[in-house]
Amino acid sequence: MLAISVDNLTVEYRRAFSKPLAAVSGLSFSVEAGEIVGFLGVNGAGKTSTIKAVMGFTPPAEGRVSVFGFEAGSIQAKRKVGFLPETAMYSPYLTPLETMNLYADLHGISGPEKKVRIIELLERVGICEKRNALNKQLSKGMLQRLGIAQALLGSPELLVLDEVSSGLDPIGRRDLRKVLNEERERGTTVFFSSHNLGEVELLCDRILIIHKGKLVVENKIEEIRDSVDSLEEYFVSVVEGHFEPTLERAA
Repeated sequence: MLAISVDNLTVEYRRAFSKPLAAVSGLSFSVEAGEIVGFLGVNGAGKTSTIKAVMGFTPPAEGRVSVFGFEAGSIQAKRKVGFLPETAMYSPYLTPLETMNLYADLHGISGPEKKVRIIELLERVGICEKRNALNKQLSKGMLQRLGIAQALLGSPELLVLDEVSSGLDPIGRRDLRKVLNEERERGTTVFFSSHNLGEVELLCDRILIIHKGKLVVENKIEEIRDSVDSLEEYFVSVVEGHFEPTLERAA
């Protein structure tokens, strides 16, 4: 079953006195249920615009995006997704515990289950001891951990994470790998963007590389390891045009 299906997606942004800017153009790809897929590209390649379309935040100028067969942004799709934006912003005057309570209410989680679920997640991401500190007192890495806990709150079938390792130190990245691997074992699909290619190589089954709004490479991590020394070397070769940037699909 497909967790994400993107078919001929074009995302445009209007500009005053000029043609719309196409951030994504004719993009097509799919993500199978249960996969962990890394979505890679240089700054401005169209990653966040694509993720916004998958979440239903930005309507396609052309094409179609679906999540588990439901139109992106529909109530049915939203119920299946946990999301972490590139810049997660939480009220500086709430605590992590209060923030999670707010999101639990939005998910319709109530009663004894709510408290148990919130404490469990704060412990999983390593900030339970900071649960009563104000968010404004937390480091960027701690706020990112809070964002990951928030994304997991509704026990989603699909996690969509934009720059998931942003602000995390080496221990935080190790903890993130543990959490995402646990989610894989639970059957959760994970689709995330990251500039940390070492993390991508350790976590992912497959990668997609987008360049100038178009998909240029789709390949399995194990096949990349067979051809080059590192994912970083492979990525740089693609985006700098060291070989013909035609679509590569793993058999």
